[in-house]
Amino acid sequence: MKLTNPGAVPVYTVSGPSTARPLPEWLARRRKRSAKYEPEELNNFELLQNFDFEEASNCVRVSEDGNWIMSSGTYKPQFHVHNTQELSLSFARHTKSENTTFIMLSQDYTKSVHLQSDRSIEFHTPMGCHYEVRLPRFGRDLAYLRQSTEVLIPSVGLSADGSGMGEVFRLDLERGQFLRPWQVDVGEDEPGAGLQGSINVGAVNVAAVAESTHGLCAFGTTVGTVEFYDPRSRNRVAVLGGQEGEITALDYSRDGLSLALGTGTGIVQVFDLRNPRPLMRKDQGMGLPIKNIIHLTTPTEEKKLLTADKRIIKLWDEQSGDLWTSIEPTVDINHVAHVPDSGMLLTANEGKQMHSFFIPNLGLAPRWCHFLDNMVHEMENEKRVDTYDNYKFLTIPELKQLSLAHLVGKTNLLRPYMHGYFVHSKLYDQARLIANPYVWEEERAKRVKEKVEKARESRIRGVKKVKVNQKLVDKIVDRSDKKKIAAGVLGDSRFGKLFEDEEFKVDEMSREFRALNPSTQVGGQDVAVQHVKDDSSVTSNSDDESDPESEVESKTKKSKKSKDDVVMQVSSSKIAGGKAKDTAFGQRAPRTGRVTKARTDVVGEQKITFVPESKKKKQAEPEAAPTRKRHDGRRSASTNTFRRL
Repeated sequence: MKLTNPGAVPVYTVSGPSTARPLPEWLARRRKRSAKYEPEELNNFELLQNFDFEEASNCVRVSEDGNWIMSSGTYKPQFHVHNTQELSLSFARHTKSENTTFIMLSQDYTKSVHLQSDRSIEFHTPMGCHYEVRLPRFGRDLAYLRQSTEVLIPSVGLSADGSGMGEVFRLDLERGQFLRPWQVDVGEDEPGAGLQGSINVGAVNVAAVAESTHGLCAFGTTVGTVEFYDPRSRNRVAVLGGQEGEITALDYSRDGLSLALGTGTGIVQVFDLRNPRPLMRKDQGMGLPIKNIIHLTTPTEEKKLLTADKRIIKLWDEQSGDLWTSIEPTVDINHVAHVPDSGMLLTANEGKQMHSFFIPNLGLAPRWCHFLDNMVHEMENEKRVDTYDNYKFLTIPELKQLSLAHLVGKTNLLRPYMHGYFVHSKLYDQARLIANPYVWEEERAKRVKEKVEKARESRIRGVKKVKVNQKLVDKIVDRSDKKKIAAGVLGDSRFGKLFEDEEFKVDEMSREFRALNPSTQVGGQDVAVQHVKDDSSVTSNSDDESDPESEVESKTKKSKKSKDDVVMQVSSSKIAGGKAKDTAFGQRAPRTGRVTKARTDVVGEQKITFVPESKKKKQAEPEAAPTRKRHDGRRSASTNTFRRL
């Protein structure tokens, strides 16, 4: 059992070629018994014993009581009957020719009618073939009128009475004789054609009967018309024409008020019998003839419409016309049957195994396989991967790299398949180890690296790493609460490029940044500070040559400046290039008298003191000699490095 369509309406493949792992045919036959008890094969089981044919299956139907499944196939031509209560094959019976289609006349398998490809009809009972009768022309389909016990056989070609009409043969089972056929317009044939008609002769392709309601019979033709016959009056009552292509499928709804038809171009239309305009028109999408149309009802009383061609099965919502779900098997489809009052579909196809699909949304599992409901619940969260077990598929270039190309055609260790070969996994591992002795170490290192990377991802990281503006991120993390970081700038997608795009990088050395952040310390030294150091290294050769008068003048000019002006100052506890002055502890006695210290922003060993004295004593002192002006070309020995700015 496998989930083949994991959509809003899941579809499970219960049996068929796509349920098990895609093993080659020669391997599947050998491992069919040995892999039965493997843990990976527990979900792969046979719903019905021998639910397959040697080559292909043509038709499959379920009895009205739901206890029997009958299917026909080839080669050799035969049909199988399965007992659903025992989940096994009841019997298989061979026929003389290939079966085209069949219907079951009773509620079980005991009475059935089979339309053969050699223009014959066979009636089968549990004892064998009860009776066989030949038809004048080849039949296309079968229908059964329960009220009058008549079998209707739409046929190919024109009638022999020269009317130029097609025929629907009527076989009365109560009297055991053919009745007068119903004539249906199928077009004209080439002149001079025989009884069977030419290769392009028209035909009545399909028939449908509204058994549970009004009993009206509908016949689809190759000229794109649908003719309705009333079995009570045995006359044609209406014609529905103007369809694109030939009519290949017909089906009445349960209430008998609507009819769904499918054409040879893949168009599906739903008509109300009271209105010639279609209620719904859908395209199957493949451009292939429609093979089956079935009206379905979900447990919630929603009406669905199943349409199938040989490539895909689609289920539509009959009210809105939307696609509900679809099933696309790996092989061509010949016929589709629905198990009554359940969500299971059976298909006859070109593959050996016949498909059975389960749609839980369409209904519960049939009572004879109710365990499927439990398996569906267990498989809802299961993930499966299609792999080849114990075998490695290699192409010819890969075989040459492993030095195994010389084994092609000489041993069964290499099994040809498509464009390469299957090699046993043990042989592949040994050849790869010989070709590359370090492959084990490389694989081990690779797996260790993957585990380490996976463990790193699960760690709790205190610092968030970004591509751009890492300092800004660190500042945000330090200032904000770590629990609220995700809700801030770092967690907002609108600011994602700020930490990823290089164009948004903050240049801390630019003038704009320094103007907005004057107190921010950057990694490199300031340009102005570097310039000061260069000037101080030049002007600090000698402290004795310093000019105290120029220093006083610079301080006086500085005090006269406005308080709003921005002034850059340099303070140091030790003048660069100056002489360190150290005195003993005993010599550090305080001076007598009142000492007033001047307030200045410069700190360190430089200081200016003012001692109050009498004015008379100050006037008696001789005037100081005029200072000599400094020439512009003279090098300044002053420690005030910003004097010349």
